[in-house]
Amino acid sequence: MGGNLTQIKFILLGITDRPYAQTPLFVLFLLFYIVALVGNFGIIILVRVSPSLHTPMYFFLTHFAFTDICYSTVISPRMLADLLAEDKTISFTACMMQFLSFAFFAVVEGHLLAMMAYDRHVAICQPLLYVTIISSRVCWQLIASSYLFANLTAIICVWCVFGGTFCGPNRIDHFFCDVFPVLKLVCSDTHSSEMVIFALFTINAMGASAIILLSYISIIRTVMRMCSAQSRAKAFYTCASHLMAVSMYFGSAFFMYLQPPSSHRSLDKVASIFYAVFNPMLNPFIYSLRNNEVKEALVRCGRRFLNYWQHKTVPSSRT
Repeated sequence: MGGNLTQIKFILLGITDRPYAQTPLFVLFLLFYIVALVGNFGIIILVRVSPSLHTPMYFFLTHFAFTDICYSTVISPRMLADLLAEDKTISFTACMMQFLSFAFFAVVEGHLLAMMAYDRHVAICQPLLYVTIISSRVCWQLIASSYLFANLTAIICVWCVFGGTFCGPNRIDHFFCDVFPVLKLVCSDTHSSEMVIFALFTINAMGASAIILLSYISIIRTVMRMCSAQSRAKAFYTCASHLMAVSMYFGSAFFMYLQPPSSHRSLDKVASIFYAVFNPMLNPFIYSLRNNEVKEALVRCGRRFLNYWQHKTVPSSRT
């Protein structure tokens, strides 16, 4: 399969090869994808129209929701199409671009979780300096640096995965172009590529995890020194939704990428479905159902919409 890379085609084996399971899975994952889009777009719109949510925490949350939309859109449409299609071939360029986009948004999402943890740390541990430390300029600098670093990481990973020689089998045992399923098809030695990818994942994941861990250690120390039990409960409740998102994202990511390539097995598809499909769908619920500020903003927006609708329909009913 060497020669002109633009002529290389892969075949995605997908989630399952059982015909009776493909249609139910299509309906299920289509529902998940629609819920993810509606939920994350809803978070973005709610933050934009609610002045009470114009804070750094929700600024990061809108970028987190946007990343979830892009993250799932990179994977889900192709996965859904392959569940119903007989021809599951994907070109070399399309496969490479899918992996590039996936790697980019995956890294950005990890960085955003670290930023949100640092934001909670400053808000709880240094509330008087919060506006100074987490200014609008600092927020944009953090976001821009995250996007730039994620772009650099994704480009290096793409070079490591697709820069080898493809001369043999072309069947990717996965439902999208992920690192290890594609590396298995490379004929040349992949040890150095695997080491570089492992190092990049470690730098990003461990770096973000360290920021999150240190932030919460500081938060716990501050909260335990609070005199009021109500204040302690409120502080922990504020962080609960973020901790749930962190657990789901890093739990599935560590399972996938911090194990030797030789030990990867069919269970990896389940983990991939969890972080590529379930997480983007669940995150809006986590941040809305467990967040009083979001729920209150949602109620206010609902009342405003209801009042607007009533004022609009009353004159027409009188005529």
